[in-house]
Amino acid sequence: MASLRGVLYRLYTRSVARSLPADRLPRHVGVMLDGNRRWARARGADTAHGHQAGADNIRPLLDWCEEAGVEVVTLWLLSTDNLDRAESELEPLLGIIEGVVADLARAGRWRLHVVGATHLLPERTRQVLGGAAASTADAPGMLVNVAVGYGGRQEITDAVRSLLAEHARRGTSLAELAQTLDVEHIAEHLYTKGQPDPDLVIRTSGEQRLGGFLLWQSAHSEFYFCEAFWPDFRKVDFVRALRSYAERERRFGR
Repeated sequence: MASLRGVLYRLYTRSVARSLPADRLPRHVGVMLDGNRRWARARGADTAHGHQAGADNIRPLLDWCEEAGVEVVTLWLLSTDNLDRAESELEPLLGIIEGVVADLARAGRWRLHVVGATHLLPERTRQVLGGAAASTADAPGMLVNVAVGYGGRQEITDAVRSLLAEHARRGTSLAELAQTLDVEHIAEHLYTKGQPDPDLVIRTSGEQRLGGFLLWQSAHSEFYFCEAFWPDFRKVDFVRALRSYAERERRFGR
């Protein structure tokens, strides 16, 4: 019976994927990988087991995104709020993040780009993330943003700080800057500068809130909320998200 269910699942997933219109799929997908701890609790396992199960599901997601022609993926692995967790949970979690990012870098398939307040991270984590980004700079595949120590408010604060510092070096007065400042000036200082904004943002675990993820960039994004905890997120869930996106009429605030 389990084998039959597996066959039916694959056939259904294939059918949904084939029905997706290629001209209505997202270029940039952001994913909030939520629910690892609750997944672990439901199984009587420790938190680290849930985080590792979640990490193990990242590479399949990137495979699915490649198959769909996605150009940019942003993975929210750790928020600035998460940095306040107890050391007994945070230290293993950082180790798991370091491990999965290093594994993605060794694959050599995707360009890894670190987004977040990296100065808040331990030195070892910064080195691993920085090394992964440097070693994949010329990789041929998708651009994968690894959001670690990331918070939307922190990003906007850092962008404004960077903008002010740039104009201070140029000798621009505050009065002059106030007269010329526009949206694009701030966008040029975001962690994701030069990238397309996310077309689709997926959040797992049933939570229906943004939580600070890509606050600036997601102004016109479409959102898809999935009930499955992140470790249980399957290809069929992903293609359903793509189908939902493709069926919507995007208005871009108009």
